[in-house]
Amino acid sequence: MYAHILLAVLLLASATQAAYKLQERYSWNQLDFAFPNDRLKEQAIATGDYIPQNALPVGIEHFGNRLFVTIPRWRDGIPATLTYINMDHSLTGSPELIPYPDWRSNTAGDCANSITTAYRIKVDECGRLWVLDTGTVGIGNTTTNPCPYAVNVFDLTTNTRIRRYELRAEDTNPNTFIANIAVDIGKTCDDAYAYFSDELGYGLIAYSWELNKSWRFSAHSYFFPDPLRGDYNIAGLNFQWGEEGIFGIALSPIRSDGYRTLYFSPLASHRQFAVSTRILRDESRTEDSYHEFVALDERGGNAHTTARVMSDDGVELFNLIDQNAIGCWHSSMPYTPQFHGIVDRDDVGLVFPADVKIDENKNVWVLSDRMPVFLLSDLDYSDVNFRIYTAPLGALIENTVCDLRNNAYGPSNAVSPVTPAYKPYRPAVLPQKPQLNTGWAPSPSPPRTYLPAAPAPVNVPPSQSISSVSVSTSTSGGLDVPKAYVFNQHNGINYETSGPHLFPTHQPPAPQREGLKSYVNARQSGWWHHHHQG
Repeated sequence: MYAHILLAVLLLASATQAAYKLQERYSWNQLDFAFPNDRLKEQAIATGDYIPQNALPVGIEHFGNRLFVTIPRWRDGIPATLTYINMDHSLTGSPELIPYPDWRSNTAGDCANSITTAYRIKVDECGRLWVLDTGTVGIGNTTTNPCPYAVNVFDLTTNTRIRRYELRAEDTNPNTFIANIAVDIGKTCDDAYAYFSDELGYGLIAYSWELNKSWRFSAHSYFFPDPLRGDYNIAGLNFQWGEEGIFGIALSPIRSDGYRTLYFSPLASHRQFAVSTRILRDESRTEDSYHEFVALDERGGNAHTTARVMSDDGVELFNLIDQNAIGCWHSSMPYTPQFHGIVDRDDVGLVFPADVKIDENKNVWVLSDRMPVFLLSDLDYSDVNFRIYTAPLGALIENTVCDLRNNAYGPSNAVSPVTPAYKPYRPAVLPQKPQLNTGWAPSPSPPRTYLPAAPAPVNVPPSQSISSVSVSTSTSGGLDVPKAYVFNQHNGINYETSGPHLFPTHQPPAPQREGLKSYVNARQSGWWHHHHQG
């Protein structure tokens, strides 16, 4: 009898461990930086220029052998805001963060030559790193603005800054807070636009690389928070972020008309919205585009999200900060809860998965940082607080509703929102905020295994690839054509990821799909209907 019980326990533990798809690559109790030598590090600690407990990672991006990590200057003692890990030298563990491109370029307040505070960053397919310097120090009521908002673009081949552009005064307002960026590459590397979401100033800013000019879309009601979605329960903390508007943004692959779809959500919301980049690229539409924006359905309960990304074949990944999880949606499906899935959940390791990215080899990277505990309570620095995970995209979405490889519509296996159970949290220093419920502590969980990132293999097995399309980026004229554009030219004959209600065109309409067909009947968007007539 005891043998049967032991076997059942072992099988349950094995199944639980196998349920994890994201594999831990790096982790820290507290962040460390690669100072030139120990003496300078000790000096920085003595002067308060480096206070390890004040550093919180919020953004990541991967390119080649480098994994970039950003640390905002919310508190004193942050020696660098834009850093990276040399993955050739540090395969795993808790590596020191190396300032990028160097220490001098991370000097707070040196507006013309340095970056004061960086949040989310983006590497484009032309080998450029896009960084928006907010120019701020502090957070909330402690915020000061020693420098203006400025777009910084680095050439990752030469590790030099190739452009700095200050946003116009008209692009921001006294409430502006910008943390997210999306980069839109067209047919050439000069045909590039960046989009920035103004969370507290409620706007969307577009920047043209070729024109070296920016403009702002303001005051659209879709940019504002939902007054019914401002309450949060994360890590045993109940708090309200009710003023947070447009935040996470992601771009679709290029559609057959040559434009993409920008998807976005306010942080205090469970709903996603969409607009064509044909509108965002046109400065003349800033005051005449209300009906070009489209409201999609809600994701379901407990579905606040701060970060999202979409692959070049239409799979969107997003963090679910209430659920300690990463969600997914395939953009050829309706944006309804039944077509949303959970690719991974971890009530210890994924407490506040702050950022999610898909790199050039279709590996997914996720950063978790326990941000609400850092801001509202006290982190236990004897415990692991910050983690970076990775997994191949194909493996991550396998057997979820987002995996269309085996079934055109996918199984109906969306995971219902679950409120995680927590044990009492006992910080090293008791918080001085009695109005907050700080009863949180991580529950024991199965260990994850280390999964090193590997270059894209030449022959990818079907289980590791979400596309059967072979893409070539060469052209007879030698034109510099981005991979995503070529990909969609091939893949567009099967389906087009420009709307949540679209289906593979080779399948005729069926009576049972009539309900889905009427999904956007009430939409009044010209670009939306233009591509879906008939």
